[in-house]
Amino acid sequence: MKRFLRTLVAISGLWMVISSPLVDAARLPSAYQVTSRLTFSVSLTEFITTANSPDRDARLNWTTDGCSAPVVGSTGRSFDFTDACRRHDFAYRNFRVIENGKKWTSTLRDRVDRRFRTDMRAHCAKRSVVDRPACRTWAELFYRFVRTYAGP
Repeated sequence: MKRFLRTLVAISGLWMVISSPLVDAARLPSAYQVTSRLTFSVSLTEFITTANSPDRDARLNWTTDGCSAPVVGSTGRSFDFTDACRRHDFAYRNFRVIENGKKWTSTLRDRVDRRFRTDMRAHCAKRSVVDRPACRTWAELFYRFVRTYAGP
């Protein structure tokens, strides 16, 4: 009887594998859709969770160099913009190459940079009352720097 049950379970499992539909690549969201969603539609916490997941979308570039701010870096006494910079890097690295850069426009770049500012300001809002003004000042400096020097 045990042998029969084991065989039945094995056949049931095999049937489930054989009968399940294969992943249809045409039904996957495009790289542009995934990048847009992760940049504009999810919280920074959800973005970081996704970025750290081994199941993240392998089509996308997840690399980051932090805030790449010479001298200051990604953190200071009153701020830590590491996660905001990580999402900003993700957006730039992916939008710039999707469809050979055809989607990367000054309007999209402005939207990405504004999201960066929003993420930094959200971080500042969590800082102590004493640190908030300095944090907001740094956020605005980082934002203005990318608007001026980060390119088209």
